Amino acid sequence: MKHLLACLLACFSTALVAAEPAFDYGLQAQRVADDVYVFVGRDEDFSTVNGGNIVNTGFIVTAAGLVVIDSGPSLRYGQQMQRAMRQVSPAAPLQVFNTHHHPDHFLGNQAFAGTPIVALEATRQGIAAEGNTFAENLYRLSGDWMKGTESVAPTATITSGRIQLGGRALRLLALNGHTEGDLAIYDETSGVLFAGDLVFNNRAPTTPHARIERWLASLDTLEAITREPGFSAIVPGHGAITRDAAPIRQTRAWLRWLDQAMRQAAADGLDLNEVLARPLPAEFAGMAVGMREYRRSVGHLFPAAEQEALGHAH
Repeated sequence: MKHLLACLLACFSTALVAAEPAFDYGLQAQRVADDVYVFVGRDEDFSTVNGGNIVNTGFIVTAAGLVVIDSGPSLRYGQQMQRAMRQVSPAAPLQVFNTHHHPDHFLGNQAFAGTPIVALEATRQGIAAEGNTFAENLYRLSGDWMKGTESVAPTATITSGRIQLGGRALRLLALNGHTEGDLAIYDETSGVLFAGDLVFNNRAPTTPHARIERWLASLDTLEAITREPGFSAIVPGHGAITRDAAPIRQTRAWLRWLDQAMRQAAADGLDLNEVLARPLPAEFAGMAVGMREYRRSVGHLFPAAEQEALGHAH
């Protein structure tokens, strides 16, 4: 009888384990250039199916170790990212860059304990102020993919300029507009530009901390790099990698349209519900999560446009 009970308990435990989701992000390193790789996320919103794998992260193999650009949306992602990188190189991470303080870009920091994690000062401040709230929100959106994830802030501050890491020449650009601190990284050795969330490719931009005029100026800076001799590819924060400036131009077009649409709607006296109900222009109708991000952006940007219109009226 005891033997039978033990067998039943063992079978039940095995069934429970088998029923648990694998929580596998399926990370596959995509080669962009010699020693430059990217994990390309899905063109989706956060969900319990994708676990927040909607972001592009990457790494550069150097003589002294791996330079990591963003750590993903969770502890699990960071751990799986490390395993996937070892399939390419046995070298250990040398340094992690956080491009900005949105949660899908830094909540994998926890997996890189002992590795220097660096960011712009505004990003460090943003993570310190909002990191725990971001983590809680992603728990609600992504469920148990986030198990064990805690916000870990960068350990050092960086600024604009050229640096050498492991013999690799990197140009750091301290920009803003998507957030108060947006880091872009240009690998001058390969000509690959990691643009962070200043650039989206065929996926509607997110705007919770946006300052559109500043963002547009940052895009001009990035586009100038794509005209330099030796440029080879742009890695947007979200969407496919390209060999030209097309995603920069698309992001710029969306932002200009969005800004003008908010200003015009406010000037016309439309209320919030009327603005939310407006369709996307044909140019953007096929963009991933376009309507969802447009409606979010209305909430982020329309109140300020209304205040500006009221100020002009007086």
